[in-house]
Amino acid sequence: MNRSVFTLSILLSLSGFAAAQATPSAYRRPTSEINLQGGAIFARAVTEDGVRYKPTSAGSVDVGYRFYLTRWLGVEGDFDYFRNSQKYTTSTLVLSQKTNVAAVSGGAVFNLPNPLTKKFESFFMVGGGALIFHPENTDTSFETKQAIVFGGGIDVPLGRHLAIRGQAKTFLYKAPDFDVPALKIDKFTQAMVPSAGIVWKF
Repeated sequence: MNRSVFTLSILLSLSGFAAAQATPSAYRRPTSEINLQGGAIFARAVTEDGVRYKPTSAGSVDVGYRFYLTRWLGVEGDFDYFRNSQKYTTSTLVLSQKTNVAAVSGGAVFNLPNPLTKKFESFFMVGGGALIFHPENTDTSFETKQAIVFGGGIDVPLGRHLAIRGQAKTFLYKAPDFDVPALKIDKFTQAMVPSAGIVWKF
């Protein structure tokens, strides 16, 4: 009898130890994310020396990867694409140039406590990158403008590895002039990109 009780105690202890060792890996918080989102770009007008620059609004696609260094801090790289027109207006002419625009950016991501509910995961991001403008139907080569990027969003979990993300980020950049001195504007403009999509966490 005593031997049976001793054997049972050993087996239960080993089972408990194995479960304790398995728990951290079984419930480990995902450290990587891949996101795919669709949205739109809306830019503000800027004017200097009689030249007004106002890009048209357009749809956008965003693909990104995020890696968490800690529970609250991560790094992210993003690629955005949109096709719109760069519109310039002066007292004598109106020029609208269709362009394919690629935005490459990276930065730091900070997870924030959500005061509304624990079901949502809020975050803020800040970083930098570049906007690459490629004009259509011209001999002008592409033009690259450095950009400051910041924004934030909310993840709505659908499960352990899947979430819906809604976010808005802003690009601060100087208007392209495509090597036309008359169109040069030495001021920053602001473009906001709200978007929503799917996030895969692993």
